[in-house]
Amino acid sequence: MTLLVLATTIISFVVMMGITGISPTKTVTQVIVGANAISILVLIYLSYATLRKLIFFKSKEKNRDLHTSITIIFALIASIPSIIVACFSLIVLDNRLNSWINPENNQIIDMSIKAAQSYTEDNAQSLLSTTLSMVIELDQRRLLYNLDRGAFSDWLTYDADRNNLLGASLVKSTGEVVVSARLFNDLVLPAVPLKAISGAAGDRPVLIPPGSTNLVGAVIKTQALPDLYLYTIRSVDSSALNNMRIMNDNNTEYQLLASNRSNTQIAYALLYTELTLLLLLTAVWTGIAVANRVVQPIRALISAAEEVATGNFDISVPVKGSDGDIGALSQTFNNMVGQLKTQHDDLTSAKDEIDERRRFTEAVLSGVTAGVISVNANGEIAGLNRPAENMLDINVSETLGQQLTSVFPEISEIFALAGINDRSSSRRQISITRNGIARSLNVQITREDADAKNASYVVTVDDITDLVAAHRSSAWADVARRIAHEIKNPLTPIQLSAERIRRRYGRVIVEDRAIFDQCTDTIIRQVGDIGRMVDEFSDFARMPKPEFVTTNVVDVLKDASFLVEISNNRITFEHEFDDEPLLGNFDNRLLGQAFGNIIKNASESIDAVLEQGTIDQGHILVRAKGSGASILVEVLDNGKGLPAENRHQLLEPYVTTREKGTGLGLAIVNKIIEDHGGHLELLDAPANFHGGRGALMRMVFPRLVETSAA
Repeated sequence: MTLLVLATTIISFVVMMGITGISPTKTVTQVIVGANAISILVLIYLSYATLRKLIFFKSKEKNRDLHTSITIIFALIASIPSIIVACFSLIVLDNRLNSWINPENNQIIDMSIKAAQSYTEDNAQSLLSTTLSMVIELDQRRLLYNLDRGAFSDWLTYDADRNNLLGASLVKSTGEVVVSARLFNDLVLPAVPLKAISGAAGDRPVLIPPGSTNLVGAVIKTQALPDLYLYTIRSVDSSALNNMRIMNDNNTEYQLLASNRSNTQIAYALLYTELTLLLLLTAVWTGIAVANRVVQPIRALISAAEEVATGNFDISVPVKGSDGDIGALSQTFNNMVGQLKTQHDDLTSAKDEIDERRRFTEAVLSGVTAGVISVNANGEIAGLNRPAENMLDINVSETLGQQLTSVFPEISEIFALAGINDRSSSRRQISITRNGIARSLNVQITREDADAKNASYVVTVDDITDLVAAHRSSAWADVARRIAHEIKNPLTPIQLSAERIRRRYGRVIVEDRAIFDQCTDTIIRQVGDIGRMVDEFSDFARMPKPEFVTTNVVDVLKDASFLVEISNNRITFEHEFDDEPLLGNFDNRLLGQAFGNIIKNASESIDAVLEQGTIDQGHILVRAKGSGASILVEVLDNGKGLPAENRHQLLEPYVTTREKGTGLGLAIVNKIIEDHGGHLELLDAPANFHGGRGALMRMVFPRLVETSAA
């Protein structure tokens, strides 16, 4: 591209100087201006690309300052003189054009042309006068023309010679010569132009200008001779005509130069600009080449240092014998890099070993079921695993950096004891409630450094809820079996004996008969109540294993609700069920027993407040809906509600808030729900349900999603 621009500059300069056969006309000058403008744009692009790359490397690498400085110095040394020369050249060109193109020169040229034209016009007017007088005499000799053509030709020859004509002839309108003068000259006279004949139709002669010759002609129509024209020719001084032509050519060139002045100035300005840019670009490239040669060792050393700074220790700087002190510095640098590489490899090996241990620890922590919480010396949570998140219902991103006692307040007491205890670890069993679900946790706090007072801690949390519940249920089941066995055996004889006494002595006893009947009825009724309690004990001790089948939980819920609805007309029952089936693997009988017990408890809770007159009408809302992969079954009532404290203990055997309750109902329900893979939540009624009065029993079961629905 640069060579092409250089060729364009040279060709343009040669053409503008007029050295070639191509004249620098206005069109040629405009073409040269366009070509050089494109060349300047190319040079600007090349300069921009070079400087941009130079600036980019300077901003990207710190070792480009010397490189850039050398390049800039070369560019300034080359470009400043060329710019000065270009400015002076443009000023000189403008002055020369001003001296050439001025009104005085233009006036001299005009006067010279007018003088030459005046001489030519005088000769033309003389010829026209001669031709007009000859045609008058010719009309007078028309008889001679008709009678003797030879004598007429002699007269025409005499008259032409007398008037210093080179030729005279009579021609027709077609240009055919009829009679001509015999002047005995060797000149071959041009034929009369037909255009001049057609213009001489009137009574005035028509002048034929000299053109490229020194001959002037005239044509006039004869009046006496029909369709004949007199054609005369006279010579003009050739030197005068040549001078006039030269003056015209000079005037044309002068006018062309005057009209093309701005284009010429622009063309030369572009040429100078182009040369300046070429010099600048050449200087920049030369500066880059020289800078590469000069700063190459330093740049290699700096680049290698930057690579080492990024962690690349496998790099070395080439050392040459001609580098001198830079070579010695490079050798020292290579030795330093070798030592750094050895140390770095040792540190990397140690780091990899530590990372491997850390990954192993993380894998162990993520695989254990116990929750592990890391706490710093300030009591802030530094990390925890997924089981800890699930147990405490917290999010790791929200709890990092917070105080452990604010996130896990139930641990405050044992955490405070761990801080002042001389032992390395402290253990305690606590109970927490999250989302209405009570959990029993075994918490152990271990201080990482037992001798340091400001050491960090590791808190281990084990969820022993199921274990405690299993132990409690097993213990209560064993107690229930023993009670049922010990109590049920004497119940039948007592009941039979009471019935026999009533039959045997009922007719004999007359005195205090009412008391006798009341006592025997009380014995029989209480024995029946004790028998029912024993049956409940037996049911709790011998819970059957569920037999699962695919069932729509809505159908089971409707049947269980119907049995309670028909037995109590003081309560309004409402239902909200999803339109789509809520399928799951359930034991219909056990699940119906659980639903019936929950709805029955809600009904009895409402009966208690109705008897107290606290409310006028009872309401029970039974609803079931799907929630992702779960089924939510909720029973809401506006009864007396659940206790605010230790409500989770209601799920334990023999814990009840009713006077006549055995405390086994909710325990059996909870056992059935857990056997179905779900859980039971004891909550307060929401505010939008009859002012928030009453309780909300929520049962969550796993849902069996149909393939078509999925």
